[in-house]
Amino acid sequence: MASTTSNQRKRKQPYEEIYQPETTICSVVAADCTNFSYISESKRLFKVLMSVATHSEVFVVIMFDRAARVLFGCSADEFFDFVKTHPFADIAASRALEGEMLEVTLASSKNGNAQHLRVTTVVPVQPRFRPIIETLRAMYLGGGKLMIE
Repeated sequence: MASTTSNQRKRKQPYEEIYQPETTICSVVAADCTNFSYISESKRLFKVLMSVATHSEVFVVIMFDRAARVLFGCSADEFFDFVKTHPFADIAASRALEGEMLEVTLASSKNGNAQHLRVTTVVPVQPRFRPIIETLRAMYLGGGKLMIE
């Protein structure tokens, strides 16, 4: 009887039990835009670590290309090229994200081995949200002042 109970505990959880996405409202506490991408099949893709706060806790999440494009408003290649030609643009991008209110869907990795939850979808909550690339262009190409409409 004891071996039956032991076998039941060792049984892996079904995929559906582990991978249950959850949607929540959060605020960006900090974002690491200095190490924001990786290269896959000769194409640069976003991979952004962010600390976010919900109503009950603060934790780190990882945002990959599809979700990050919503916030950045461009491809990782375009952002990389902009950062190369504009000093400290990556730091400015991190600061621009701080305090941003987002509705995110969070999920664990498909194999369950990842350290951080993944952001699978993201929707900016504030109606005046501007993608990061637009904010940076306004700062760097608009005379250093953020132009707000």
